[in-house]
Amino acid sequence: MQKLPEAVEKILQDKSLGYIQRFVLHQSWLGKTYSEMAEESSYGSDYLKEIGSQLWQDLSKMLGQRITKKNLHLVFEKDQQGTTYTQELVEEPSLKMVPNIISASKIDFPSGPIPLNSPFYIFRPPLERLTFNEIMHPGCLLQIKAPSKMGKSSLLNRIIAHAKQQGYHTVYLDFQEADETLFTSLDKFLRWFCINTSRQLKLFPSLDDFWDTEMGCKVSCKIYFEAYLLQYLDNYPIVLALNQISRIFEHLNIAQDFLSMLRFWHEQAKQDPTWEKLRIIVVHTTEIYVPLKLNQSLFNVGLTISLPPFTLEQVRNLAEQYGIDWAAKYLIRLQTMIGGHPYLVNLAFYHLRQENITLEQLLDTAATPAGIFSQHLRGLLTLLQKEPQLMSAMQQVVAIDERVELDAITAYKLESMGLVQLEGNQARISCELYRLYFHQQLGKQIQIR
Repeated sequence: MQKLPEAVEKILQDKSLGYIQRFVLHQSWLGKTYSEMAEESSYGSDYLKEIGSQLWQDLSKMLGQRITKKNLHLVFEKDQQGTTYTQELVEEPSLKMVPNIISASKIDFPSGPIPLNSPFYIFRPPLERLTFNEIMHPGCLLQIKAPSKMGKSSLLNRIIAHAKQQGYHTVYLDFQEADETLFTSLDKFLRWFCINTSRQLKLFPSLDDFWDTEMGCKVSCKIYFEAYLLQYLDNYPIVLALNQISRIFEHLNIAQDFLSMLRFWHEQAKQDPTWEKLRIIVVHTTEIYVPLKLNQSLFNVGLTISLPPFTLEQVRNLAEQYGIDWAAKYLIRLQTMIGGHPYLVNLAFYHLRQENITLEQLLDTAATPAGIFSQHLRGLLTLLQKEPQLMSAMQQVVAIDERVELDAITAYKLESMGLVQLEGNQARISCELYRLYFHQQLGKQIQIR
C-alpha cells in the first residue's frame, strides 16, 4: 500500500474534519476520480465534487499555497514537515450577525409548514417555477413527493397562494383531518370529499340532487363535479390540492377506486373543456405500493416533483437568514452530519442562533439522547420497531459503507421515512446522523433479542 506523507496522515487523523472530507482527501491521494469515489461510498459524485472543491480551497488557505486534486502529490511530497492547520480547523465558528436579521427572541421554533411571509423559506430552483407553471396548464395533474418534514406542505401552500394570485379557485383537503369512520365505505368517503370541496368553493353542498345509488358513488361524484361544481363557478380554474393522500392507503379498497377516479378525471380533461378547469395537486410521502392495474394507477401520469435535500448553497442561504455567517468549512461539517434535511437544518440553526449550543457540542451530541435531534430520531426508531422487516433492512444499510440491495417494497418504505436514498433498489443511508444513531440503536435491539 502506498505510504502517505506525514502531513496527509495528520489531516486524515484530525477529527475536526468530517468523515466525508477525510474520505475525499484520502481517495484523491490514491488517484480515484469522484465517480469512483461515489461507487465506493454512499455519496453521489456531484456531492463529492462539491465537498472536494471546498476542501481544496480550505487547505490552500491553511497551507499558504494552492492545493488542487491534481497537485496533491506535488505539494505534499515536497513538504514533509507538517503544518499548523489543526488549530485553525478546530476553532469554533462565531455567530457573525448579518444586518437586518430578526432578533433571536422573535424566531419561532421550527414546527409545521413555513408561513408564506417567512424569510426562512428557502427556494429550491427550479421546483417552484416548475410547479407554478404546471398549474397553469388545463387539466394538469401535479404530484409532489418527499419524505416527512422535507417541505412538501410549505411548497404546496406557495403553489396555492400563486393560484389565488391568478384568480383561480382553490380547495385544500388534508386527509389527516378525516375521521377513521369515513373510510368504512367508498360512498361515505366520496360524500365527505364532495361536501368539503363544495364548502371551500363557497357553494351549498347539494349531493342529493346529483347522487344516484344505482349509478354508483364514483359516477355520482363525477356527475357532482361535472354538472355542479365545474358548471356553477365562473370560467376560472379550480385547483384541488390533496395533502397527505398516503392516509387512504391504509384502506386498500378506497385507495384503488379513488386513485383510478382521479386518473380518469385527468384523462377527461384532454377531451372535455369542462374538465380542463380542474387542476389536481397530490402530495404524498413516496410511491405507494398498491396492487393496481397500470390503467388504474395515479403514479404514472402527470408531472411528479421530488423534493431533494438542501444543497450546500441553500444551507448557506438559510444560515444567513438566521444571522449566521460562517466559513464554508463549518457549513460542510454540518451538511455532512445532517445531509441537508430541511427540518434538521432549521432545527440546528434555531438552537445555534439562540446560543444555547455550539457547533462542536451539536455535532458531538447529534446522535445521542442529549442531542437536539433526539426527538426526531426516536420517532423514526419507533416506526422501525413496528415493522421487523424494516428493522432488519436498516441494520443491513448501516452495517457497511456501501449501497445495499433491498426488495422494492422495503426500499421504498425506508425512503418514505427519509432514512435512505435510492438508486433503483439499492439503498444508501441519507446522512451521517442516521448512520451513527441507528448503528448504535439497532445493535442494542439485536442484543435485547
